[in-house]
Amino acid sequence: MGPYILRRLLLMIPTLVGIMLINFAVIQFAPGGPVERIIAQINDPTSATDRFTGGGGDAGAQSGGQGAGASSDYRGAQGLDPEFIKELEAQFGFDKPPVERFLNMMWNYATFDFGESYFRSVGVLELVMEKMPVSISLGLWTTLLSYLVSIPLGIRKAVKDGSRFDAVTSGVIIVGYAVPGFLFAVMLLIFFAGGSYLSAFPLRGLVSDDFEQLSLLGKVADYFWHITLPVIAMSISGFATLTLLTKNSFLDEIKKQYVVTARAKGVSERKVLYGHVFRNAMLIVVAGFPAAFVSIFFTGALVIEIVFSLDGLGLLGFESLVNRDYPVVFGTLYLFSLIGLVVKLISDLTYVWIDPRIDFESRET
Repeated sequence: MGPYILRRLLLMIPTLVGIMLINFAVIQFAPGGPVERIIAQINDPTSATDRFTGGGGDAGAQSGGQGAGASSDYRGAQGLDPEFIKELEAQFGFDKPPVERFLNMMWNYATFDFGESYFRSVGVLELVMEKMPVSISLGLWTTLLSYLVSIPLGIRKAVKDGSRFDAVTSGVIIVGYAVPGFLFAVMLLIFFAGGSYLSAFPLRGLVSDDFEQLSLLGKVADYFWHITLPVIAMSISGFATLTLLTKNSFLDEIKKQYVVTARAKGVSERKVLYGHVFRNAMLIVVAGFPAAFVSIFFTGALVIEIVFSLDGLGLLGFESLVNRDYPVVFGTLYLFSLIGLVVKLISDLTYVWIDPRIDFESRET
């Protein structure tokens, strides 16, 4: 197992470099950039960048100067001193060739130096840590809710395969899977958060304004009161997929010869199901838990965070991309890609932990 883990860790290096290189190359052709945004702000002080503070500073040099090319032919730059434009480019690091900027960026990232945000005057790592609690809350509770509901339901559907219960629940699951998460989130707001019907849940935020003044029990209740609707909205698609995966896994195992033999020996149905079938059927479901959590954690929360006004990593990444805050864009991309690769390795090792018969060392990688 040791050589396999070492190979996987070494393979992460070219994978990370490839991910960053592709995205860096795409950004070179994207219109706009931090220099253009500053020029637009100078020409129009009421532009969207007014909500950021601190200016460009030396963030570009610190983070390797990621972003669009260093051409001074910016739209809206007419009337501005060309020397001033060149100074802006130098501040953001765009006076260097793209290859040099990319190599500087990867060298800094290899030492976990992600620089500072162009427009927030805050370190990228500090920003990520600031937004992390919101995304962890959404990802953790969504994953747990999906597993707690989907696994028992999937087992029940497998046992009752072809029955009325199976048909009705399959219809509900299909409808739930077909409804986009953001649309379901809006429906929850309309019906339960002061829209046109009930006002049982808060409209926005992760906690109330007076959260610090509440007792410990009050804080716990307030937290779950706020997180209920976002978690339900995020759980819909994962709930449907996981339920059907559990059902199909159990159906495959139930039809195997060892189950027929156990039943022929007079073993009770409950012992057959949970003593023999469960371990083999749940292999793929349980081993996929780390990957499922990371998937929800990093990719499933963006629209939900916007709908429920939750200031998490999804919203941070979206705003940074819109505002061409390249240190945040590339820094979070690097971190999330690295975490995703590590979690994929953990998922493979989980397979071995659950079923020692699996041997990755004998496989070609």
